[in-house]
Amino acid sequence: MKAVIFTKYGSQDVLQLAEIEKPAPQADEVLVKIAATAVNPADNHLLSGMLRFSSGLLKPKNQIPGSDIAGRVEAVGRNVTGFQVGDAVFGDISGHGRGGFAEYVAVPESALALKPANISFAEAAAVPMTAVTALQGLRDQGHLQAGQQVLINGASGGVGTFAVQIARALGGEVTAVVSTHKIEMARSLGASHTVDYTQEDFTQTGQQYDLVFDTVGNHSVAACRRALKPAGHFVTTTFLPTLLILGPWISFRDGQKMVNMMAKPNRQDLLFLKSLLETGQVVAVIDRCYGLDEVPQALRYLQEGHAKGKVIVSIS
Repeated sequence: MKAVIFTKYGSQDVLQLAEIEKPAPQADEVLVKIAATAVNPADNHLLSGMLRFSSGLLKPKNQIPGSDIAGRVEAVGRNVTGFQVGDAVFGDISGHGRGGFAEYVAVPESALALKPANISFAEAAAVPMTAVTALQGLRDQGHLQAGQQVLINGASGGVGTFAVQIARALGGEVTAVVSTHKIEMARSLGASHTVDYTQEDFTQTGQQYDLVFDTVGNHSVAACRRALKPAGHFVTTTFLPTLLILGPWISFRDGQKMVNMMAKPNRQDLLFLKSLLETGQVVAVIDRCYGLDEVPQALRYLQEGHAKGKVIVSIS
């Protein structure tokens, strides 16, 4: 089978399209013929060696990147009960060695869910990592309640486009921080208000929110506090080192909750999102599609930071 591999850390230039052996599913695994996958910032972090303490200190332990997949079940292991050959599935396989930039992958059935019938494979591949991150950030870390005001910083990116819609589905009143030419998109996804960051700084407007969900990390902790109500929550998907010390102190002294978050892939949240996709409350926003031989270009484009929603790789 064809796969995009890397044997050393570096830029996107270390990626190679190679012919490797097709995997065979173990007893509890499902073999998926991948139709589409998505690129994520985590893929660029993996390539650069930023994650080497878990991915291999000197060289990558698993040579095929790619976490989000959508495709059809090609074969099942003898202990698999939830899927059968021909099923359309999707999932986040980052916790199982990755391997999405390939024609086939074998993964535990617990990493997968049946694809919603009303969306394409490309749309399904856009969902798992980023939508689960948005869901867990808003619901579990931000404790968003119906009627609350939530600001989403970076509302036009992969996580942000899902966050706007999920926050709306949870009953929040959404303010989206985007650039000028992305305002209409944010409104179409459910944002009641927008802040054009090229014209104003949301931390300086005087408006305060129950929850600030940040996907960019371009403001200091002190600045973000100004945008929080007295008992508000600040959740960031980027890593702000100062929060390790200041977060607990702010919570103890002032009652505001400010945390770094890292999503944890799980099937339960994937199934929750599946229901939102099936009812049309959430849709995938796709900026561009690339071929398997164009994965380096897809990752470079994502790294530039201008994508509207998700960048997809179509495999078959």
